[in-house]
This record gives sequence, structure tokens and C-alpha cells, in this order.
Amino acid sequence: MVDILCVLYEDILMFDANNPYCKERDIFILSKGHCVLGWYAVLNEFGLMNKATFDTFQTNGSDLIAHPVKNLSLGIESSNGSLGQGLSFGLGIALGIKKRSQERDVYVVMGDGECNEGAVWETAASAAELGIANLTSIVDINNLRNDGPNSTYMNTKTLPAIWTAFGWNVIEVDGHSHCEIKQGLEEAKTVQTKPTAILAHTIKGKGVSFMENNNEWHHNRITKNVYERILEEWQQNA
Repeated sequence: MVDILCVLYEDILMFDANNPYCKERDIFILSKGHCVLGWYAVLNEFGLMNKATFDTFQTNGSDLIAHPVKNLSLGIESSNGSLGQGLSFGLGIALGIKKRSQERDVYVVMGDGECNEGAVWETAASAAELGIANLTSIVDINNLRNDGPNSTYMNTKTLPAIWTAFGWNVIEVDGHSHCEIKQGLEEAKTVQTKPTAILAHTIKGKGVSFMENNNEWHHNRITKNVYERILEEWQQNA
């Protein structure tokens, strides 16, 4: 997910780190909200959240809890908890932007496990029917969910076929290739008649050997010893 967010904030999203309320800004929504810590790190890196705020994560009284809470001053456009809500929220914003004839885009990052939620497909149908071309869904497809393999969508042909059947423009990319992600997002901006679904194929825990495709790290903590193991592995592979 961090690869996707880095490309969005580096190359695609229109935003002003000094004015997060900018009326010309694009909108980003993290629908898979339990991954919010990775997003906080990106907001910090790109100047929307200072380090002092970032360091308060999950401390008493902090604005930064384990799911997004809407706070435009920090670049957070929406709150969420239950999965499957982000795309419908994004559709509403994108429709409002279209009715105002504004040149702004809405991007929603989702998980493939999240696509088990019926609200996702209700929104997908509505977005296509309304021709909301300024809405892009980016699905992080790592084939795992909280309770194990995402057997619903592990067939690599399933999700592309479903999004296409719902009337979306579908682009498949390597979710760790910044070049492919950027090309996909740039292509999405050229489509004028339908929303786009970018299906990003990823490896859960990419870059750390004992975390890759290991669903034990869906919920786990990086202790000091684990952190040192990660640094040692990276140094060996540098």
C-alpha cells in the first residue's frame, strides 16, 4: 500500500501541503482504514502532517488512532471503521465535484478482502451508471484477509472480470512497480466516460522475508528485536 500512496502523493494528487483546505485539491480516501499507520507515514513524508503529530500515534488524546478520523488540517478527508464504506463516500464526493464542473479527482484505496462487502458493488454499479469518470478505485490485491486466504477472489481473472462487468475501466498493475502504478493512474485521468479500477497485485509484507505472505502480520507488533532483524536484513541485501 505504501508504494501506491507514494506514487499518488509524489506524482498524481493535486494538493497543497501548506493549505490542506485548498478548494482545488484532489481527494484521497483510505477505505481499508486499518492500514492507516502507513498512510500517516506518507502524510508526514509529504508535509501534510508534522513529525510531532505523527509521533503521537495511539497515545492518550491523540488525533491519530488506529483508523482514520476526518481531520482536514492533517490531510485526512474521511473517517472510517467498517470496511466497504470508502468507495461509496468517494462516489458521493466525486458526484458533487462533477455537478460543480470542477477539475478534481477522487482516489480510493481498498483491499481485495474488502471487495467481499456488498456495499462495494452497489457503489460500483451506481458509479458506472452515472458515468463518474473522476473516481478511481485502487484495489490492493494481496490475496489475504484477516482470517486467512481471500479465497473469494484468489483466481487472478475474477476481480478484473467483475469490475469490467460493472462497467468500469480496468487496469492491472504490479503494485510494487512505481512506474506501472504511475502509468495506470495517468491513464485513468484520460478516461472521460466511466470510473477506473486499478487492480494492484501486491505481496503482503513485501521487502521483509519473514513477513512476506505471512498473514500473522495482519495484526502484529514490531518490537525492538524485530525492528533490528529488519534493519539487519535490509543491510545485507543493500
